[in-house]
Amino acid sequence: MTREEFLVRLHERENFGRAVLSKIVFNKTGRACEFCIVTDRAYTAEDEAYARELAEKAAPASLSASVKLTKLVAEDGLVKHRICEYLSHNHRAAAAFVKEEDIRIERGEKIRFVFGVDEEEKRFFETRGILEGVAAMLENNFCEKFEGALEYKDKGGIPEEEPEADDDEPFDYRPARTFKIHDFEPIDFADVPKVATYIKDCTFRSNSLTVCGRIEFVQERTSQKGKPYLRFNISDGTARMSFSYFIKKKTEEKVRALQQGDWIVCTGENEFYNDRLSFTARYINRGNPPPDFVPEKMPTKAAPAHYKVIFPEKLTDYNQLNLFDRSVIPDCLRENTFVVFDLETTGLVNIPTNGRMDAITEIGAVKIIDGEIRERFTTLVNPERPLSEEIVKLTGITDDMVKDAPKISEVIPDFYKFCEGCYLVGHNVQFDYRFIQYYGMQEEYAFEQKTFDTLSIAQTELFLKNYKLDTIADHYGIVFNHHRACDDALTTAKIFIELIKAKKCLPNV
Repeated sequence: MTREEFLVRLHERENFGRAVLSKIVFNKTGRACEFCIVTDRAYTAEDEAYARELAEKAAPASLSASVKLTKLVAEDGLVKHRICEYLSHNHRAAAAFVKEEDIRIERGEKIRFVFGVDEEEKRFFETRGILEGVAAMLENNFCEKFEGALEYKDKGGIPEEEPEADDDEPFDYRPARTFKIHDFEPIDFADVPKVATYIKDCTFRSNSLTVCGRIEFVQERTSQKGKPYLRFNISDGTARMSFSYFIKKKTEEKVRALQQGDWIVCTGENEFYNDRLSFTARYINRGNPPPDFVPEKMPTKAAPAHYKVIFPEKLTDYNQLNLFDRSVIPDCLRENTFVVFDLETTGLVNIPTNGRMDAITEIGAVKIIDGEIRERFTTLVNPERPLSEEIVKLTGITDDMVKDAPKISEVIPDFYKFCEGCYLVGHNVQFDYRFIQYYGMQEEYAFEQKTFDTLSIAQTELFLKNYKLDTIADHYGIVFNHHRACDDALTTAKIFIELIKAKKCLPNV
């Protein structure tokens, strides 16, 4: 007897007319199972005996069956409490936004729960299927039908307590990306969301998650209890996902007809199992992404609230007093902030398609504020690979120097914070910028700042035998230790200021 058949038989009893089967608890040791039934009406001993008899028929012959009956009416206070409890266990981020006082209950043909949220929170809820998950949870616990909605609520004002310094990191508000499903064709159950979450973004718990992907592999297996199920591997172009689907008699023929290359829509639970998220499909249907689907770019993480590993320091370069005449610094330098940076790397491969990406061994950067070089950001970086003799000879950086240095994954958040709101400047800047963009994206930080290249600016403003950094430095009388990132960055910054003083404007702005 299926779950649906059990409920049909149960609803034939008047006092169980709207009852729900909230869960079935299995006791492997005692070889027993308990059917947990919720009803909103008073029931008699005869009703309870009827439910117990029905459970015994539905349970496998090898298990004894019992019934746990609960009379539960969906009172407003209880519904709000269950919602908050559910969010705190399944969507901790959402629980931070919605308290009981932010929930309103409206009664009609369905019970409507309305969350009061601000604009930022509204976008978060709309893209993660949370309302659908809450409704499914409530319908599994109460006997009514539920639907959710959002309304604007101004949550301004002063918090009662000032958060501690360690707790005021910006929350990662980036919503999961989604796309509308095209050519939907029901196989299992038609009433599922017609919007799929990018597989790459399925990093959160949900009891109502929908994904859409092309079948790369499908195999039939058997559970420990001898129940057949299918194991699917699918991809939507952003990532791959493996999951299980237990075969149902009513859809067995159509589901077994699915094969490699078919696009399917899967709705189910994404829950933690053995400390990792695992998706299990409840329903499988046919459907495709939009025609010519191109995944949208993932928004960047917010810059950290505090530096964690590398702390910028104030820079006092007394040579600036003689080198720069404040009276001739153009407004474009005074009114904007620039980070001038340089890298040392293990090699020249800065695009993954050209081979194994080379690693960063040193980042050096200085910040130009109000036309003056005022801050410095510098660190060696552990490349997690041996350095070649050629690189050691060129840069002077050795394996011993970088073995205890932070890894690039630890440095990137701080460097992203240092660059926030600034233009980026470098000598042949795109070469180094590709390294920063690549390693930034590995940590989900998108470096998208406008860049200025002192090499190309010098080619338009100066007439020299070549435009290497040391040649331009000699032209301006700047002495420095070439091939160390911080020295190169400081020199490039001085050259940039002199070039813009001569040009009197920023290129292409």
